[in-house]
Amino acid sequence: MLFIMTISEKHFNKIFSFVLVAIACTLIFRKPCTWLIFAFAIFNIFYFKKTQWSKKALVLAGIIASPFLLELVFFWNNDSLVQGIKSIEKSAALVLFPLFILGNYQRISFSKLLGYYVNSTTLIMIVFTLRFIVVFPEYVTKYWQGIHLWEMGYVFANSIGIHAPALNMHLAFVSIAALYLLVQSWQMRKDKSVVFLTFIVFACSFFNVLLVNTRMALFNVLVGYLFVVFSFFLAHFNLKKMMLYGLCIGGVIAGIFILFLQKNSYMKEKYSSVTFAYMDKVGKLDEIANPEIKVFNSLVTRVSIWKSAWELSLQHLPFGVGASDGKPELVKYFKQTHQHFLAKYAFPTHNQFLDFLLKFGVAGPLVVLLYIGAIGYLGIDIKNALIFSFFFLFFTSNLTDDFLLRFDGITFSGFWFSIFGSLWLQQKSNVRILSQAQ
Repeated sequence: MLFIMTISEKHFNKIFSFVLVAIACTLIFRKPCTWLIFAFAIFNIFYFKKTQWSKKALVLAGIIASPFLLELVFFWNNDSLVQGIKSIEKSAALVLFPLFILGNYQRISFSKLLGYYVNSTTLIMIVFTLRFIVVFPEYVTKYWQGIHLWEMGYVFANSIGIHAPALNMHLAFVSIAALYLLVQSWQMRKDKSVVFLTFIVFACSFFNVLLVNTRMALFNVLVGYLFVVFSFFLAHFNLKKMMLYGLCIGGVIAGIFILFLQKNSYMKEKYSSVTFAYMDKVGKLDEIANPEIKVFNSLVTRVSIWKSAWELSLQHLPFGVGASDGKPELVKYFKQTHQHFLAKYAFPTHNQFLDFLLKFGVAGPLVVLLYIGAIGYLGIDIKNALIFSFFFLFFTSNLTDDFLLRFDGITFSGFWFSIFGSLWLQQKSNVRILSQAQ
């Protein structure tokens, strides 16, 4: 105990940084990440005196914790005490992360943390890809022969223990961050071997996104690339460099994309006719023969769910049905409106704004907008393309899914929101010091 109480500042910083890196690299693995968050919280509680908050840090921490606070305020509206507690537990990380990360923001090296995260996660995914080839060769063979091309990405994600859209949301950010680091290495004129390795990591990270192959992630990763490249060119305008870097980056993306299209002709169909099929059947999916096969992942299914969630939400304004009762009430509504396909598979809302509207009434979507919108504000305020790309990624992902209900979405957003907040506080602190010096 004496050792714990008298730890040096140097050792505290090393342990603090190491645990942050470990959490970042295990965000896609629920159990180890949970234990690491628990260890991170215990460690910081032991050294609570080292944690200091400014007024800005406290305001930002309140915004990051807002989904948790919303559940706390509306706890009375749950029909089940046990389920209500379980719902709150999921979002506890949104209190722990800002409490200790923003309270120690000056100890965080954003670039180093990001580098470890990108390199480690990409390496982990390569290992899991090789494992998949060995353990599930039948799916690789089917993919190579052009059979059930949609299947491999979902089976691959399930083999890791995570839902494919959630995994690919993580991988999309890893790939955007890899490009961000690559552009930085060019800008800082680092050694050619370092630039080459960063380039390889970027190429592998994009490969990982295509391997899982979910629609929103692919869209978001390409938009994120544009944000990062455009931001770099805007800050360092040089026609010759623009053409050189643009050709290099575009060539890698196009090359890997063409490689996948050659072996996955289904991608063309998936992103066109499959996605937008049967849009005249919104709310009437049971009229489609074999909807499980034809529209399980189509837009018409999402829109049918959204329509029902909206109608049910309007019936329970202004306070909603309660955090623990959102999905059961929605499934009950499917049955009442004779939507048997939706009821059979008990679909969630697949839209975070509608989900919180259903659960918490008017306050719900406002809190989601505050939470996600604040990330965008940080990116704009300090002119950081990576942060703004994260905002766009998480915002659009929550238009077609509900990631603030899932551990992987809560920890992913809460962790990086807190890290971005620490970078924002560092820059604001540096500006204040410079103005005082002048």
